[in-house]
Amino acid sequence: MAAWHDWLAQDPDPETRAELSALVAAAEQNDAAAQTDLASRFAGRLQFGTAGLRGELGAGSMRMNRVLVAQAAAGFGNYLLASSARPVVVIGYDGRKNSDVFARDSAELFAGAGLRAILLPRLLPTPVLAFAVRYLGADAGVMVTASHNPPNDNGYKVYLGGADGGAQIVSPADAEIAGFIDAVAEGSIADLPRSSSYEIAGDDVVDAYISATAAVAPAPSSAESMRWVYTAMHGVGWETASAVVEHAGYPQPDVVAEQISPDPAFPTVAFPNPEEPGAMDLAFQAAQAAGAEFIVANDPDADRVAVAVPGPDGWRRLTGNEIGLLLGARAARAAGGSGSLACSLVSSPGLGEIARLHGLDWHETLTGFKWISRAPDLVYGFEEALGYLVNPETVRDKDGISAMVAVLGLAADARAEGRTLADLLAELADEIGHFASAQVSIRVEDLSIIGSTMARLRADPPAAFGDVAVARFDDLLRPAPGQPGGDILRFLLDGGSRVIFRPSGTEPKLKAYLDVRATSAPDAEQRLSALERSVRELIV
Repeated sequence: MAAWHDWLAQDPDPETRAELSALVAAAEQNDAAAQTDLASRFAGRLQFGTAGLRGELGAGSMRMNRVLVAQAAAGFGNYLLASSARPVVVIGYDGRKNSDVFARDSAELFAGAGLRAILLPRLLPTPVLAFAVRYLGADAGVMVTASHNPPNDNGYKVYLGGADGGAQIVSPADAEIAGFIDAVAEGSIADLPRSSSYEIAGDDVVDAYISATAAVAPAPSSAESMRWVYTAMHGVGWETASAVVEHAGYPQPDVVAEQISPDPAFPTVAFPNPEEPGAMDLAFQAAQAAGAEFIVANDPDADRVAVAVPGPDGWRRLTGNEIGLLLGARAARAAGGSGSLACSLVSSPGLGEIARLHGLDWHETLTGFKWISRAPDLVYGFEEALGYLVNPETVRDKDGISAMVAVLGLAADARAEGRTLADLLAELADEIGHFASAQVSIRVEDLSIIGSTMARLRADPPAAFGDVAVARFDDLLRPAPGQPGGDILRFLLDGGSRVIFRPSGTEPKLKAYLDVRATSAPDAEQRLSALERSVRELIV
């Protein structure tokens, strides 16, 4: 009882106050559903971790709302003040519901606590915020976004400047920040000092990002008549992406008009994620009508990019690994034998083969660009979930707009020789071997199902997947020296295939990552299909 009462007393948002008051009234009338809902909203606190905060909008300590965000901002500000007299923090936000509200609350609280707070001038992609942390020499950055999560989610992503170079936080900083947030949460946010003396960044920040990103791959003459389609997936990517395309010298794309402007309802997609079935259907229709050569899609905060190409059976979205290997080969050719490539351990091992062929180091990391971006001597990094870091000297995070420019450059160069992106993939496979990958993703309502499935696989690991024997089993909760550690199970199979299980870090999903290597594309697809069947039989 006290939990919701204290919450109502400090909540500055009339919408969530009304929502909670109605729920309490129903619960007091013995409405069982309301009682269950109320209990779930105050079952604990939405925990701050290396991904910051992310969750469903609504009233209560287990939801994203102005109270929780104020506690996070004040706690993070106190963390920064513990090591600097007047730290500088820059704040960005996307087009989701309440993103602008959460960003302004944060700016006011940072300023009220004595920090120099700089709010980006309007809703912008996440990569612009990551860039701004370095460009402005800030001590930290905050991005209000839930990226490609469902429409009623929002989140709070944290970056550190200085020695961290504008990368997302990692342990132990996450636990230290969480401690400061918990201390703030013991009081009322109504008592926190606020100030309107925060700054609004000028357009020079955005212009500098546009210039640096366009320089990733200036357009060659062969791009002049290139026809392509772009969708922003109802997110914030288009304004910045269009400016970058113009600055780099590429022709503007045909756009998916229904998805080009920010819309927090995401009305044309079930999930605003280019990986989800159906999310790119409108882009496929637009590309077919335009006679396009390829499609580029950003996710809602434009830190990821998807690419689709025409094929004999219609349009096909390239896998994240296919794009990752194409961009990895591009980076390796430009590296001149110096530097390293990096990917998450669930991404294609084909990147390691590219690194070997070009005399570069290769690093496998835990999932997330907070780890990939910290690989030593990095020239390129990627993860299979459509995340690519192509310009580490500018942005130390995945960046769907700079990756888009790199893809445009590859397409234009291939076009000059009468080739396509699909041709580049085939040629790369001939060079490094035929790698194929797939993902089996199980979405659950009850999160305990994920834990019980992982526990079952740990206790009784399969000796084979179908007809292919397991050569080695790694439980990365207990990693070998030099290996990344986490809640990950890795099965290395005879013949070079592998299966990796891990819970999603941002969604209620259990994911299985499948990789095979073969001597031909048909053989790779046959092996992958058989492996996928065996994995589904095991966990579904």
